[in-house]
Amino acid sequence: MPSSDEYRIEADPEPTVALPVATDEPVDPAVDAEVEQAEQTLLEQLGGISGLIYSTLPVLVFVPVNTFAGLTAAIWAALGVAAGVLGWRLYKRSPVQPAISGFLGVGVCAFIAYRMGEAKGFFLFGIYTSLVYGGVFALSILFRRPLVGVIWGALNGHGTGWRADRRIRRLYDLATVVWVVVFGARYLVQSQLYDTDHTTWLAVARIGMGWPLTAVALVVTVWAVRRAGHLPIEKSGAGTDSARA
Repeated sequence: MPSSDEYRIEADPEPTVALPVATDEPVDPAVDAEVEQAEQTLLEQLGGISGLIYSTLPVLVFVPVNTFAGLTAAIWAALGVAAGVLGWRLYKRSPVQPAISGFLGVGVCAFIAYRMGEAKGFFLFGIYTSLVYGGVFALSILFRRPLVGVIWGALNGHGTGWRADRRIRRLYDLATVVWVVVFGARYLVQSQLYDTDHTTWLAVARIGMGWPLTAVALVVTVWAVRRAGHLPIEKSGAGTDSARA
């Protein structure tokens, strides 16, 4: 007669892979360190804290130059600042992808303002970008694929298996909702200022609702990832192999 261990193996020849479960227990220090490293990588991809601040410089220059020297001078000043930021990051050997994206974004904004012949056109692209992003994040929740979890899983090798765990999915739902609120607030406030021709206040809203709100959303995202206990899959696998050895 087979032993209990033999019977268990025959009954379940392929062990089930358990997903990480969000609990109220303290996060393992090793997990915390690995997630922190992944968070740092994500922040670097966004350009770092300095990159988020640099993104406001073209707006800071555009409005006063437009007031005192006209739209054409303001457009060239904003483009010049964006080019200067790109050159500075190249000189410092910092990640340049955010700076390139920022320069192209300023170029699109400047082109719209030039074609419209109005300074407020400089902000139109950002307003509708916020609307699109907010809609995409909101739809991802409705389709039960919260975009924060999808993006984090893709970056760190987890795929979409975490969706089977309701508590983890709720964590990513919450983080995604915060991004929806950020993008939605930007659109509602700035579109109202645009419609009422408050160009100066548009610039204030663009800066005040820019990197500060992004920082808040990132904090919530980091919290959700930590609670889910999601390590980059390569790190997690290495830790499992060493434990088995």
